[in-house]
Amino acid sequence: MEGYKLEQYLEFNKSIRDDLLNSVSNLSDEQLNKEVEEGRWTIMQVLHHLHIIESGVAKAIQYTLKKGEKQTVNTKPIELTVNRSTKIKAPSFADPDARFITLEEMKEKLKESRHVLIQVVSNSNKHQLKEKAYPQPIFGLMSLDQWVPFIGYHEKRHIEQIEELKEKL
Repeated sequence: MEGYKLEQYLEFNKSIRDDLLNSVSNLSDEQLNKEVEEGRWTIMQVLHHLHIIESGVAKAIQYTLKKGEKQTVNTKPIELTVNRSTKIKAPSFADPDARFITLEEMKEKLKESRHVLIQVVSNSNKHQLKEKAYPQPIFGLMSLDQWVPFIGYHEKRHIEQIEELKEKL
């Protein structure tokens, strides 16, 4: 995603979110919450993790815009996020609940976190999004504008995980 087109980033994220929701639309709440492999997240937990990350990113962008200093950082290869050959342990704050959650409830949570992200980004100074940065566990210090498409790549990575889990249902 070269060039800086915020609208394109948001459209990219919307397209991935549509794919994500399509991938789970034919599953029952029981299937979504079923542990298919010991020690692995359920499909619902994957969805909850995505909600937690998106909410956290929106808050991090908001905080960094208010408190952060201008920093020059290199563009990170965030498209590598979709490469699942390297397993990555989620930070503990991003661990999902183990409780039973319905798809309708989760769709509302995902809609809410997306709305917050869009509001934060849309109401932000575009130059500040490029000039300020927040650390990402794998890529290091990342400009705020890269965090927006990162959400889409992160969801795309987890769609593959969901597809693997569906095969084991």
